[in-house]
Amino acid sequence: MLKLFPQKVSNCETGSRRQFLLEVGALSAFGITLDSLLRGQAQASESESAALTDPSNDTNCILIWTRGGTSHHDTFDPKPNASADVRGDFSAISTALPGYQFTDQLPLFAKHANEFSIMRNLNPQNGSHSTADAFMLSGHKFNPSVTYPCYGAVIAKTKGFKTNIPPHIQIGNHVDRRFNGGLGGYLGLQYNPFEIPGDPNAKNFTVRDISPPSGITIDRMKRRQQALQAIDTLQRQAEHNQNSFEASDAHYKNAFSMITSADTQKAFDLSQESDKTRDDYGRHYLGQSCLLARRLIESGSRFVTVSSGGWDTHTNNFKSLRGSLPPFDRALTSLVLDLKQRGMLNNTLVVWLTDFGRTPVINSAAGRDHWSTASTMMMIGAGTPAGQIVGATDETGSRPVGKEYYPADVAATIYTKLGVNLDHYFVSPEDGRPLIVCDGQPIPELMG
Repeated sequence: MLKLFPQKVSNCETGSRRQFLLEVGALSAFGITLDSLLRGQAQASESESAALTDPSNDTNCILIWTRGGTSHHDTFDPKPNASADVRGDFSAISTALPGYQFTDQLPLFAKHANEFSIMRNLNPQNGSHSTADAFMLSGHKFNPSVTYPCYGAVIAKTKGFKTNIPPHIQIGNHVDRRFNGGLGGYLGLQYNPFEIPGDPNAKNFTVRDISPPSGITIDRMKRRQQALQAIDTLQRQAEHNQNSFEASDAHYKNAFSMITSADTQKAFDLSQESDKTRDDYGRHYLGQSCLLARRLIESGSRFVTVSSGGWDTHTNNFKSLRGSLPPFDRALTSLVLDLKQRGMLNNTLVVWLTDFGRTPVINSAAGRDHWSTASTMMMIGAGTPAGQIVGATDETGSRPVGKEYYPADVAATIYTKLGVNLDHYFVSPEDGRPLIVCDGQPIPELMG
């Protein structure tokens, strides 16, 4: 059988070797993605990682990103005393924190408000979707000449793999990529998130690049790997650069190990959870995505982004939010309470972010438009003080009153909690420029 490929064997290069994988079918549906991921990880030097991070800090992060710009008025910063065209259709309800109210669409958040830190004085400094994803997920304002890496990419670069599970994972594809938001940026494609499309609540949910294609068993994959090894033996005889082969082999072996690992398969398998736990999170996309994120952190991932779409409410703001806020309310509160019960909040940071706020005055289409000077966010875990509301906006929710914080400060807070040195510089691979990790300052109220 091996004689069917004499020309390719005798002219082996790295690129054609990848073609071998496709033709032999060893990792046909998933090897390329994992190889890129693992190859990039191998490029990070130990000395650089040591300079960038505190090796004693093993804090992980789950980031919930609601794409589109979730209304601050209609979630955590209601204005019950404002005029009807600002107040809107929802009522404000009391919370576990005396004197503070949330919208009536968030009863679980209100009940458990003493578990969270909600910040109302965030100035997002932007009002455009495509730049928002780049800005809010990195802490750096959009710059057409350089693409800054997102939080998860920096963590993957500086801390690398803990287990077979990818260190940087994104659940869902609800991130605007037009300006490369949520990606590896100048760090390289290998630090892009390992993306999991689809709906974890679907009965036929499988994970591309992890779940074998239909009809291909793990044993069959192992037989194909043996065939690949036989081809490699012939390739080595014709290849002068033995070191290149050895390095390439390591990447493919790691990819194969990830795919065939029982621990990896188990981490992505939500059927391992009890019906009660799945019900607690909610049998919907956001609920099961948050549950999957918890499982992935438990299994060794370092940074998991849960992305949720449909929050751009220019029309029918209140009708739309009546559908999307209850799953948000259940999923996030269940995630935090579950992490707490499991003793994971000490080393797991949970952050909720969105693009920007929405206009104080409701428009003629019963919607709210983009608003660039006021928004809200949530943070809990990893030493974040619980049960507090940080800052405030004016009587119409137009802008923060007094002290305000910015996306760079959010970035500084996240990186500090995860043990990343804010003053460290990466070197741009294109022109050798020094590029600082973060130019913000940690938010004191969230540091504890």
